[in-house]
Parts: sequence; structure tokens; C-alpha cells
Amino acid sequence: MNIVNLLGAVHGALAQGILWGIMTLGVYITFRVLNFADLSVDGSFATGGAISAVLTESGTDPFLTLLAALAGGMACGFLTGFLNTKMKIPGILAGILTMTALYSINLRIMKSRANIPLLGVDTVDIRVENLLPGVSKYNCQIILGGVIAAAVVALIYWFFGTETGCAIRATGNNPHMVRSLGVNTDTTTILALVISNGLVALSGALVAQTQGFGDVSMGIGTIVIGLASVIIGEVLLGRRVNFIARLIAMLGGSVVYRVIIAVVLFLGLKSQDMKLLSSIVVAIALFFPTAKKRAGRYFSRRPALVPDSAVEDAIDDSDKDPDEAASGKE
Repeated sequence: MNIVNLLGAVHGALAQGILWGIMTLGVYITFRVLNFADLSVDGSFATGGAISAVLTESGTDPFLTLLAALAGGMACGFLTGFLNTKMKIPGILAGILTMTALYSINLRIMKSRANIPLLGVDTVDIRVENLLPGVSKYNCQIILGGVIAAAVVALIYWFFGTETGCAIRATGNNPHMVRSLGVNTDTTTILALVISNGLVALSGALVAQTQGFGDVSMGIGTIVIGLASVIIGEVLLGRRVNFIARLIAMLGGSVVYRVIIAVVLFLGLKSQDMKLLSSIVVAIALFFPTAKKRAGRYFSRRPALVPDSAVEDAIDDSDKDPDEAASGKE
């Protein structure tokens, strides 16, 4: 095993983990904050990549394409929220409908092309490489992703500390109480989905530009990757931490997930088995809190250990005559 090649694979996984971590933040908003199982993520991730790839190919400034992808993802989230809140379609079905519709929409965005290569095109990571001559490609991606991720974390932390953000968090905890206080939960639900899918699409745009192509199927399995990263992040720090620490933990979970994938692939697993591996990682991560609780109950139910001296005294007392034992106590 070549340790240099392994370190190179881990280095690349670190760069990709930060870029995918922005998607994980979007999944965290719906999955944990809003308590909404949003499956439209698979479609909105590809939408962000498609919008950014098409505009970048046409000569648009690559950083402006990120904003366009963000807006496109927000539109996807609005569609899911509208189906759920106004048309009263269950959240899971609303996400599936949006995800299915987005496949055709993404093909139209990409002008009926399943793949748009960005070779020889000015992308965001190439811009950073030009600004930082001598810095490696992966380090430029880490810097780019780190700056954007830090800005996103700061904005999320600020927003969810506002009155509207607190209303969204309260909607996820107890929508009935929020409605009794006069808050329109339909609005808070739609707003959370808009923010979530916007971040997912932003991540898709960054991934498309850094990997050098946009693909109509690049979003398949994104929700599984996002859930795995969220659970891994919670396992790393736990859920009993403040909000800013949880947001940072989501980025850490995404990086750890990518490193695990890179190491397993380096050890010889075929790339066609990645979806299977992702599902296994999610299953184990989801089972970990349950296993921890079961272990806690098991050890809490075990009888306390009795000192040997107390056992010997009990045996001696049992051998004595009852009257003699009673007189001894007196």
C-alpha cells in the first residue's frame, strides 16, 4: 500500500467534503430543524449543477453562476413547500414529486444534454488558483469551500437567531403551539425548504465546477449522503451542544464521510458499490444512538456490586439462631 497515494486520496476527499458540507447544512435544516423529510434534495442538487454548468459554459462569470444556482434551488424548495402546505400533499410525496419533475427540468436547462463538460472553461477553482499561484488544486478547493462554508454558517446562525428563524425552529419542534401563537406555519415551512434547497443547489454548483462537468444524474443519492453526514456529525459532537457547534459538526460529518469513502475505495472497493456503502454507513450511523441507549439501559439495570465483607456478614448472620442474631443486634 502506497501511503503517499492514500494521503493524496484523503487530501482530495477533504476538499470535496467541505464543498458537499454546504449541502449537508441544507439537509440539516429540513431533517433536524424543521423535522421534514425532504427528498427533493436529489433533484435540486443536480439543478444547481446544471444551471452553473450551462452559464459557465456560455461565458458567464463563474461566481455569478453560483448565485443563479442558489436562486434555482430556492425555486425548487418553494415548489416542494407549495405542494406540501397549499395542496396538502404529504412531505415525502411532495419531495418525490419535485425530484421526479426536476429530472426533466434539468434536462431542459442543459438543452437535452445529459452531460456538460467544463474543460478549458474558467471556473471558480481556477479563479482561486490564479489568485494564489503555487497553491495546489486541492488546497485551492479547500480554501474556496472553507470561505463559502464559513460565510454560510455565519448567515445561518444569524438568521435562525432572528424572530423568523426562531419561528422556523419552533415549527419543527411543535407546530401546534406555533399556530396557537398566531404564526403561519405554512410560511415558515416554505421558507425553511427554500433556504435548504438553495444551499443544496449552491453545493451542486460548486461540485460541478470543481469536478469539471455538470451531469443530469449527479444528484442521485444526495439525500443519503446528506443524512449520513448529518448523523456522523451528531455522533462526533452529540446533539447536546449549541447551535453554532452543531452547524460546524455538519461540515465535519461531511468531511469524515468523504474520507471514509476515499479510504474504502483506495482499499479496493469498486466505485459501483458506493451507493451500497453509503446506505450501510447511514444505517450504522442511524443505529448508533439506539445502540448507545440500549447499552445505557442494560448497564443501568445491572445489580450493584455488593462488597465481599457484606456478603460474609450476611452468611454469618444466616448461620446464627434468630434469637441470637436479634440479641447481637441489640
